[in-house]
Formats: sequence, C-alpha cells, structure tokens
Amino acid sequence: MATPAIKAKIWAGAGKGAILPLVTLMLIGLMVVPVPSLVLDIGFIANIAISLAVLMVSLNAAKPLDFSSFPTVLLFATLLRLSLNVASTRVVLVDGHEGADAAGHVIEAFGHFLIGGDYAVGIFVFAILMVINLVVITKGAGRVSEVSARFTLDAMPGKQMAIDADLNAGLMTPEEAKVRRQEVATEADFYGSMDGASKFVKGDAVAGVLILVINIVGGLILGVVSHKLSISEAASNYIQLAIGDALVAQIPALLLSIAAAAIVTRVSSPLDLSGQITSQFGSARAWTPVAAILGFLGLLPGMPHLIILPAAGVAGFIAWKLRAAAKAPPVDPAQVEEKTAAPSSAIGWDEVSDGAALSLELGYGLIAMVDERKGAPLMARITGIRRQLSRELGFVVPMVRVRDNLSLGANQYRISVSGVVMAEDECWPDSLLALDSGALEGTVEGRVCRDPSFGLEAVWIDPSKRTEAVIAGYTVVDPPTVIATQLNQLIAASAADLFGMDEAQKLLDALKENAPQLVAGLTPAPLSLSHIAGLCRALLAERVPLKDFRRIAEAAVEAAREVTDPAALVEAVRLRIGAIIVQALVPVRMPLPVITLDAGLEAMLAQAVRAGPNATHPFEPALANRIVAAVNSAAEPLTAAAQSFAIVTSPVARRALSRLLRPHVPDAPVLSFLEIPDGKPVEVVAVVGGAGTAQVTQRAEMAS
Repeated sequence: MATPAIKAKIWAGAGKGAILPLVTLMLIGLMVVPVPSLVLDIGFIANIAISLAVLMVSLNAAKPLDFSSFPTVLLFATLLRLSLNVASTRVVLVDGHEGADAAGHVIEAFGHFLIGGDYAVGIFVFAILMVINLVVITKGAGRVSEVSARFTLDAMPGKQMAIDADLNAGLMTPEEAKVRRQEVATEADFYGSMDGASKFVKGDAVAGVLILVINIVGGLILGVVSHKLSISEAASNYIQLAIGDALVAQIPALLLSIAAAAIVTRVSSPLDLSGQITSQFGSARAWTPVAAILGFLGLLPGMPHLIILPAAGVAGFIAWKLRAAAKAPPVDPAQVEEKTAAPSSAIGWDEVSDGAALSLELGYGLIAMVDERKGAPLMARITGIRRQLSRELGFVVPMVRVRDNLSLGANQYRISVSGVVMAEDECWPDSLLALDSGALEGTVEGRVCRDPSFGLEAVWIDPSKRTEAVIAGYTVVDPPTVIATQLNQLIAASAADLFGMDEAQKLLDALKENAPQLVAGLTPAPLSLSHIAGLCRALLAERVPLKDFRRIAEAAVEAAREVTDPAALVEAVRLRIGAIIVQALVPVRMPLPVITLDAGLEAMLAQAVRAGPNATHPFEPALANRIVAAVNSAAEPLTAAAQSFAIVTSPVARRALSRLLRPHVPDAPVLSFLEIPDGKPVEVVAVVGGAGTAQVTQRAEMAS
C-alpha cells in the first residue's frame, strides 16, 4: 500500500497537471459567461503582471532555448487578453450608459489617467500604439522568426553530423551527444513554433482594432436607440470606455511583442541581455567620440547648452573610467582566491592526483604549437591520432591533456601514460626534422639527433633547407608531426594501460543495443566486469584489436564454460578469434609470413612450461637469451622491409614465449598454430633452431 507521503506526492502531481486545463476552461468561460466588473479588474491586472513577467524572463535569458516554452506562453497570454476583451465588450455594451466606471475601475483609470478623459486623444494614442506594435515590432519579430526557423532547419543535418564526428573522435560521451542532439531538435522546434507564434501577436492586434470599432459603433447605437441618450452623451460614455478597454489590452500586447522580439533576436551568450549589451558597450573608443560630438553641439549658438553640455560631460566621464579600467593591471584570479580561500594548510585533491590517462607536457618554447591563434597544428594532429587509433583499437582513446611545464627546458616535451613518463625528448619548433631514409645522396647541415619515434639518424634543419634535404634523400617532417608520431606510437603500445572497467562497461552498453541476450549471457555471470576488462587488456597487450567485440564476447561466453582461470580464458578466447588476429596482420588473399621454431626447441619450451606452469618466465636464462637473439636475427630483414609477420609456436608455449619476446620484438605477434584459420596460406620465412640460430634456408608455402 502507498504511504501517506507517496499519496501526497501523487495528489500534488495530479493537482499540478490539472491546473493548465482548468485555466484554459476558465479563459473560455470568460468569453461566454457574464462576469462582474470586479473580476474584470482582477483579470486586467493579472494580464499586465503576466506580460511584465514574460518580458523580464525574455530579457534575462542567456539564449533563446532558456525560454523554450515562450510560444505556448504567448498563446495562453493572447487567449487571456482576448477573453478579457470579449468579457469587457459585453459589460461596456450592456452597462456603458451608466457612466465611465461601468466596466470597472481599471478601464476607467486608463480612460482618465492615460488620455485625460478626451476620447479623441485616446483614439490617436491607440492608433500610435497599434502602429508601433503591429507594423514595427510584430512585423520585424515575425520576419526574424521566419528567417531563423529556415536557417535552423537547414543547418540541422550539419549539426547532427558534427555531433556524430565529435562522438566518434571521443570528444564527448554518448550521454553528452544525446543531450546535444536533443538541444538541436529543441532549437529547430522552438524557431518553428516562434514563426507561427508571431501570428498570434499580429492577429491579436487586428482583433484589438476590430473590438474597438465594435465597442464604439455598438455603444453609440445602443446608447441612442436603447437607452435614449443623446449622441454626445453616448459618445462620451461608450467611446471613452472603448478606448480605455483597448488601451488596457494593448499595453500588455505591446509588452509581449517586445518580449517576442527580444527572444528571437538573441544571440547565444553566457550573459543575459543587459550583461551582453553592457560588456559590448564597455569600450572607451565608443564613448570618446560621443562626448566630443555632444560637446561640439553644445557650443553651437542656439543649442540648449544646459542639456547638451552635461550629457557630453557624462559621456566623457564614462570614457575616462573605461580607459582607466583598461589600463589597470589584470587581477590574477589565483591571487584573489589565495586571499579569500581557506587557510594555506588546506590541500585539495587536484594537488595530489592527476586524473588524465594521457598527458603531454610542453616546454614554454613549444606553446605556439597548441596556440589557437596560430592554428594549433599539434592539437589538430592529436585529434586525428585519437580518431584513427580509436577505430583501430575498438574503444575510444582518452583525451590527451596538453599543458605547459616550466620545469622542462624550452624545447623539451614529456609524454606520460597513466601517470608513467613514457618519453621525454626535444623538439625545435622553428626547424624541420630531416630523417635518414637509408638511401642518401648527400648530406645537409643541421643539429644532429635521433628520431624520437623510431631511433633513426636525423638532423634538425632550417626550413629554408627543406628542398635541399628532399633532393638529398631525406624524409622531412615538421615539429608537430614529430611529437604526434611519437604520441601515436606510445598510445598504440600502451593500449592495455588505457583500457579499464569504464571502457569495458561502455563496450558492453554499445553491444547491448544490438545483442542484449549475448550481454545477458556474458555478465555478471559467468564473467564479472573486472574479468571482462582483464580479458580485453590481455588482448590489447598483444596487439589484438577490440573492433569486433561481438565475436570476442561470443568467444568469451563459450570459453567460460570450459575454463575459469583468467590466463587460460585468454588463450581459449584467442583460439576462437584467430581469424580476427590474423586478419589484422595480412590481407585475406596474401599468405601469412611466419617464423617457426625447430621441433627440438619446441619440445624444450613445452617441457619448461609444464615444469613451471605458473612461472612468469619458465625458460632457463641462457636459453631465453639465445631465443631472443635468434628471433631478432630472423626478424631484422622483415622489419627493415616493413613486412608484417608472426611467430608461430605450440599452444602450450605460446603465452610464455609471447611474454619473453614482447619487449624485444614488439611488432611481431606470437601465435599458436591452432589460431591460424584453416585454409589460410602460410609462408615460412625462417626457422629458429635449437642451438639458438636462425636458419633462413627454406621459403615454402604450406596450408595450416
């Protein structure tokens, strides 16, 4: 049963939901049910109050969508005003012969105070207000709404594509993208609604004119025919009441028209309208000419000197104050915070931890490469790297935190991954890096160094020598490319360190949209989120991408039925996704170049693994060193030719051999022969013998 608190919330919600329908019925009732003059007075005051509130909200909105309900509010405000006009018309025509207070005190006050009791003046004032409202404000606001709606709808596909691009680049989360898409759709709906809502204001103005004519003509006829008044008496009573009624309705209409114009002409800004105007008029260069021109006019003969000269003085004072404020040294927010903050003994978490998974620190001489005023070439390359690596690895690479570090040298930079410094080198922003391509036909003078990414011999040269270096056979790259290339290499090598439980959950959430039953059968049983994250990290550590996460998840579900040990689970999953692993190495129709082990060496490795199944390095150190040297010798010509290849061994020794060779031959994956798909052509390019030598004597093709 529902508790009293829950019942109270239900009744409160139901009460709020019933307010708007009841108000609508009341407005319709005003049109058909006679009401006393006191109710009319309350309605007119409420109409003015609502119009003023709408105007204030419009002026304080930072952007149009901050008042997205304005078209509907405008509809109900117009309906309220028309209902009051109909009700007041009934009272004017029925009781107008009794005098100027027959339709209530509000209409009487507007008739006497605003127009001085002279209905001819009232007609002219009403006509002027109608011209201002209908011809100037309403027509202009309607045109702005129409153009804004058309351009907003035309730009909607481009905005959606930009959101998708930022989402794919990892610049925003799926939740943020969803909010952005909702904002774009709401913006289009808002301007479309405003285009139609402006017709309410225009129709209301026309209705005001017609109601005024009906009140005057109907009142004169009823006063003379039904109540036997003279024409002058009927005109004095009915025309004054009609003008007062028209003015008391026209002023709120004018306020709503101004509010509509203020909303549709707004430009999105963090400031409200008054703050935006104040900030843009806060320039001494704008007020100095104003003061000078007003001062010149005030000195001319015949001008009202006592009015113009004080105005010139005020403008000059404003210009002087603004110029003094511009020359004042800027206030450092950090210093203000120091003075107003807690005692110096307080330590914040941001001082002891850095949550950035990827960090690039630059010396002050390299800041120009991330300066937006100079195009920020390094930032553009970093964004491209993250987008490309995210597609290759199968998860969104975290954003790179770029900041300056005064403890570094002017041209030094430092790259950190998960808080660990992975690289630190120098880059010369006003030079170009000429790389030795291995087929030089000459040399070029410059600062000799090593390429930070691949260790090639290189020279930092002056940009004027670029053509000379290219002719000599060098590969020339600019400084942002040097840093970006090394960053790309380190991110690819450290993908496992960048993948955590949050990334695993996002992969599962994305998969759940297309394969909900698969996700339900994978987690939380038989595998927890931490086990899935560990599996993905183990695959990434061996350069296995997560692009086809559905296949990996299916393999994990099948493997979890057979094994529970995390290491054995990884091996079981690899056997089931072997096609994905091999596909990342060579095209479908190209044979897979492999380096294999001699049968005797295979037997020795298998025996060592069985003797120490839980050992991190089960191989004898001398044997391990010979294996590393032999594999390096066999892999060197393939690496020099930029040819992809794999090292193939037995399933028993694969994991231990991969752990052994990964630091020395990071670009060569270690596969078991069971991971190679049936029918995949294999080309044996080298056989590592038991004595630790590489026998590159046979190049035969075989089918696994």
